[in-house]
Amino acid sequence: MKILILCNKSPWPKHEGGPIAMYAMISGLLQAGHSVKVLAANTNKYHVDPESMPADLVQNTQIEFVDIDLTLTYIGALYHFITAQSYHITRFHTKPMAQKITEILRNNTFDIIQLETLQMATYLDVIRKHSKAAVVLRAHNIEHKIWQRVAENCANPFKRIYMNHLYKSLRRFEISTLDKIDGIVAITPVDARNFDRLSHSTNIISIPFGINLDTLPETPVQPEEPSLFHIGSMNWFPNEESIRWLINEVWPVVSQRLPDIELHLAGRYMPEWLKNLSVPRIKVDGEVPDVWEYMQQFSIMVVPLFSGSGIRIKIVEGMAAGKAIVTTVIGAEGINYENGQHLLIAKDAKSFSDAIVRLCTDKVLRDNLGKNARALIAKEHDNTKLMQKLTAFYTELLKKK
Repeated sequence: MKILILCNKSPWPKHEGGPIAMYAMISGLLQAGHSVKVLAANTNKYHVDPESMPADLVQNTQIEFVDIDLTLTYIGALYHFITAQSYHITRFHTKPMAQKITEILRNNTFDIIQLETLQMATYLDVIRKHSKAAVVLRAHNIEHKIWQRVAENCANPFKRIYMNHLYKSLRRFEISTLDKIDGIVAITPVDARNFDRLSHSTNIISIPFGINLDTLPETPVQPEEPSLFHIGSMNWFPNEESIRWLINEVWPVVSQRLPDIELHLAGRYMPEWLKNLSVPRIKVDGEVPDVWEYMQQFSIMVVPLFSGSGIRIKIVEGMAAGKAIVTTVIGAEGINYENGQHLLIAKDAKSFSDAIVRLCTDKVLRDNLGKNARALIAKEHDNTKLMQKLTAFYTELLKKK
């Protein structure tokens, strides 16, 4: 099968959830024997040097890039507010990207064109004009759900008005797109059911984030002493929102009950308020060179997420690394977990702090959660098996064309 994958950012380096998920699928499709071509937006928010791409990725995908400036402006925000357009989407649409897609489609024939994230659906008209391929949206989230939850949790009334605009304009675009494409690859069963309700499509499948189990160490390192960490890019609003809540609402209670415990915060794009944070026993580590190596230093992962959609890639990785995890219902969306067996679910500051204290004082529970979590990921997130499932879906989809 010949597949063109259009990415809203580079799938390399694997520093964020989106690129990690894209790279896993690209490598999985290649290993499954498909021909894969990649075109990616090279944005100022996730800018890469094309010369830094791994040689095998370049050779196997002939990856190309188009620069896109995603800088937000007050004039742009006001214009989109007045016109009720989605600023999230239109800033991804540029003439150079449309020209590059046209060039590729004129010179190549594809069976499947896979849109990585909703943003790339802004080029649907260009794609339909120059290709008869089946067009599939690989949805990392239900995009408007993220901003709906952000708007609902926004205390500032003026900010809430604009957040509601972002959510509603994005929702209109998202729903209109669903009936223009040939198939939807959701990243969680929950998202798949929601897409089924939002669209008239019957071509919907759930393919979660996959892990190449052969790359994982057979015996994860588990520190004897309890230690807490969070890892996530802070240029994603739900992550920054969750860390503010963790520091302000949970940490005072945890630090009082466990006066020797430390909390480490890692990730790209740390905002100035976090870089300058001066709270006892909170260490801001910032961007780390190797996520897996970093996680081995700690025993407990905390993910206090209250907005977002899709699946949390870092939680899947943390589970694969055998870490005990405390998160929320939203944080654990898309993972077939059992609370108390694979991770601990908390719903508010009290239950979150109680869960942390419980894990810090019960090594047997920490170890059991980590062991069970790793086994669950091995069972349900094996990338080889997931690509077999996706291949079967694409084969049936092409029969309907």
